[in-house]
Amino acid sequence: MSLVNFANLDFDQIKVSIKDYLRSNSTFTDYDFEGSNLSTIIDVLAYNTYITSYNANMVSNEVFFDSATLRENVISLARNIGYVPRSRKSARAVISFFVDTSNFTNQPVTLTLKKGIVCNTSSFGSQSYSFTIPEDITVPVADNIAQFNDITVYEGVRVTQNFTIDPFSPKQRFILENSGIDTSLINVTVKPNNYSTVTREYKLADSLFDINSESAIYFIQEIENERYELIFGDGIFGIELEAPNYIMIDYNISNGEDANNLSKFSYAGTLIDESNRIVTTGISLLTTSQTSHSGSSIEGVESIKKYASRIYASRNRAVTAADYEALIPSIYAETESVSVYGGEDLVPPQYGKVYISIKPNNDRYLSNLTKDNIKNELKKYTVAGIVPEIVDLKYLYVEADSKVYYNTNLVPTPDVASDAILSNITAYSDSTELNRFGARFKYSKFLTLIDNSYQAITSNITNITIRRDLKASVNTFADYEICYGNRFHIRSMSGYNIKSSGFTVSGIGGIVYLSDLPNSDGESGSINLFRLSSPTQPEIVKRNVGEIDYIKGEIKLYPINIISTVIERGVPLIEISTMPYSNDVIGPQDLFLQLDMNNFTILMLQDGISSGANTAGTNYHVSSSYSNGTLIR
Repeated sequence: MSLVNFANLDFDQIKVSIKDYLRSNSTFTDYDFEGSNLSTIIDVLAYNTYITSYNANMVSNEVFFDSATLRENVISLARNIGYVPRSRKSARAVISFFVDTSNFTNQPVTLTLKKGIVCNTSSFGSQSYSFTIPEDITVPVADNIAQFNDITVYEGVRVTQNFTIDPFSPKQRFILENSGIDTSLINVTVKPNNYSTVTREYKLADSLFDINSESAIYFIQEIENERYELIFGDGIFGIELEAPNYIMIDYNISNGEDANNLSKFSYAGTLIDESNRIVTTGISLLTTSQTSHSGSSIEGVESIKKYASRIYASRNRAVTAADYEALIPSIYAETESVSVYGGEDLVPPQYGKVYISIKPNNDRYLSNLTKDNIKNELKKYTVAGIVPEIVDLKYLYVEADSKVYYNTNLVPTPDVASDAILSNITAYSDSTELNRFGARFKYSKFLTLIDNSYQAITSNITNITIRRDLKASVNTFADYEICYGNRFHIRSMSGYNIKSSGFTVSGIGGIVYLSDLPNSDGESGSINLFRLSSPTQPEIVKRNVGEIDYIKGEIKLYPINIISTVIERGVPLIEISTMPYSNDVIGPQDLFLQLDMNNFTILMLQDGISSGANTAGTNYHVSSSYSNGTLIR
């Protein structure tokens, strides 16, 4: 009898198979395996077979990109297709200070802030963070004042590592010995030898395009233990280094996202004048223009698996929306989420354009400078005739109003249960299930999350609304289109299914609001302006100022001159909300879905039936499953 092939790794199955094999041998016929010493030997054989099979299975899994779990194996497989995982990123802040030289004995012409540590902070308990600059900064002295304005400083410790080309080591490796390196802040310079004063700066290359034998470049790859190795040219692609060339490498060792949101800094830099005299007096306090942000951890295994194959598929060219989605995170490392769609999907179509919407880490919008930098980088990959457009992020907010019933016998005060709900919902609002393009707010899961927050909670009635914020162009005629990506629910054919915050318009006195009036088909309608005579008494002041499509979830306003808005959050805003047709809300295309915790309300109500106070339910407090009837926000 031959041994069977095993479909799974089961110790008992292996043991039974060994016994069956031995019984088929005439030497062991009618042998009592259970009550003999041979049983122990069979256990050892089965255990050895089990461990060997398990190890073989794990080794086989680590060979393939989809099933590999160890980071070293994943990055090795990614390296085969030319993908370099994103490194840890240093948090960066913008600071300013000045130096008053009026009391200096020797009046300097210029002052230089040396590269390395500039300032420290200890805002988070006992943990102190250092912030550095990668290059010297020199400014002139005017009227006895040297202004260091808007300096970008990077969190981390600046480390220098040197190598000398060894002629007797043809396979010499240039490995940076520290983990936690921000590869974007690596500076590499090469001298003919250790004693030479002539230096040449080498730049990081990520492809072979526009590289020849005279290009001063280096490549980088991640190796084991989250360290990096530098690879220099071979004389065909990039300059080939020769003995006794001397390589000087300095880089930042960063704490990543731990150093975000710091704003209080104390000066710790080194200043010199043009005569190399050290300056220690006349230095003002540091002012922070921008708190530390954009620090991030090294790219995780799942992210590498997601993007490596996409980058490989794009072949360093951007044609399809998937190509752009794969390339953007490698161009702009602070990308939290990205959505790309072709202009042909718009109404009316915009052929030849691709629209990109990016949610950055620790921020809401991209600056105009960042947008321009990304577009310039994309030029390396875009195909002629396709114009990339980076559009501002569009937030789709989900608002919730919950009436929560609780058993008074199981909780000391309703605030205890309420705090537990807030803690769970806040964690849910910060999760990746929301806060991304293509996300879905799952209504049933949300209700379950509330019910399971505390043992005293017996049920909840939760109403959902969706909101977009219209950024008004004040004192100018402009038309507006607000897309929600979700079908609207028509609560009443008499109108007032949408609600807005207040604003003023040219030619109409007082604060006005938006309302809708559905057509008889229930699919479209008109937008009107109204004032409030009383909280429940609207007065229409202008009809047909726009149109609404309930099926597509779109509101269009015809040219209107908005003078001011009641809500100001840096820019004039009009909040417009409505009930969705489905309580499962999605964030399609360029809509970034968020649960608005500022508009999440909880009302704790006693459950008299569960607590025994009113088992008959005659005085049970009934909550409506539909939103309130107010006319405005």
